[in-house]
Amino acid sequence: MQPDVFLIVLIIFFVVIAVILVSGIRIVNQTRKYVVERLGAYHATWGVGFHWLIPFVDKVVSVVSLKEQVKDFDPQAVITKDNVTMQIDTIVFFQVTDPKLYAYGVENPINAIESISATTLRNIIGDLELDTSLTSRDIINEKMRLILDDATDKWGIKVNRVEVKNIMPPKDIRESMEKQMRAERERRQTILIAEGEKRAKILEAEGINESIILKAEAEKRQVVLQAEAEAEAIFKLKEAEALGIKLIKEAGADEAVLRIKAFEALAKLADGQSTKIVVPSNLADLAGMVTALTETAKTTKEPTSKK
Repeated sequence: MQPDVFLIVLIIFFVVIAVILVSGIRIVNQTRKYVVERLGAYHATWGVGFHWLIPFVDKVVSVVSLKEQVKDFDPQAVITKDNVTMQIDTIVFFQVTDPKLYAYGVENPINAIESISATTLRNIIGDLELDTSLTSRDIINEKMRLILDDATDKWGIKVNRVEVKNIMPPKDIRESMEKQMRAERERRQTILIAEGEKRAKILEAEGINESIILKAEAEKRQVVLQAEAEAEAIFKLKEAEALGIKLIKEAGADEAVLRIKAFEALAKLADGQSTKIVVPSNLADLAGMVTALTETAKTTKEPTSKK
């Protein structure tokens, strides 16, 4: 019996040893770091890969994530330079850069960041008036980021970005701001309507003016064209008369022909719209006058041709 008991005890011993050895195996993934102490003192920071923890000697005191973390802090009561109390909540984006400092630098890093964030926010807003604080979010964000990054550097934390999420003034201030914004919108609307009406009247006046000018120019062109047409007609008429006299002269018309032409002219006068026609008492005298004019034209032409 004794050999069997000894064998059982030996097996149990080896099993316990194997369990202890296996329980010391640690596999660290890429996004984490293990802070290890040996006999109560800092020993090492384990990165990605396979590690073995010595039982009863080594201890993992902190498992740190290397991912960027986001912390949304509760609204903080702050007072502006013009003594207006309002609620502001912030969001902080940070990342652990040194796991050892993160594990040993401060007892609770998240609470520490929240506390210093609230203090920094009160200091910044205390130097700004209400209107400025409402329109200066970028300035507030950048100042808080610089202050928090400097304060948390000794804790192994890198503050990447700080965002002011909400700025909530008191209810009476919000109502006053809404009334002011409504009045400003109504004022802009009134100005736009007035400018539109003014522009419409100007365009209408310009249209009437251009219409008058175009109408006057059209009437002017019409008068000019009519005058040119009348002048052209008179010129054509005189040209035709001159041509007729020339043809009569070249044809050598005698006294009988001239008398016939005189009678035809009288007939044309009779066909007109005149209510009174004056007829010479002696038509022969009219014909003789025409003959004399013809002879005079011939006499004038002959010296010219001799030259």
